[in-house]
Amino acid sequence: MALTALLLAAGLAVWLLLRPELITGLPLAGRLPLILLGIWALGAAFLRPYRVLPSRGWPHRMLTPPWSLLALGLFALLVMGLALSG
Repeated sequence: MALTALLLAAGLAVWLLLRPELITGLPLAGRLPLILLGIWALGAAFLRPYRVLPSRGWPHRMLTPPWSLLALGLFALLVMGLALSG
């Protein structure tokens, strides 16, 4: 599961590096929440295989499954939706 999340996050990161207009074309009110969701989703996916996560509390819950996988899936769906719509 961690490898799948890592590969999906890497693919999304490369895709956004190649096509930054997917996010930069949005108005600020839509761009900022998407950027924050992306930081959470991609950051958690890249950190989890290295086991550098907080040991307890709400940061631990937000950076481990199921919440981190939910954030990654939602971010991937939103980016794909933006790519398909325009």
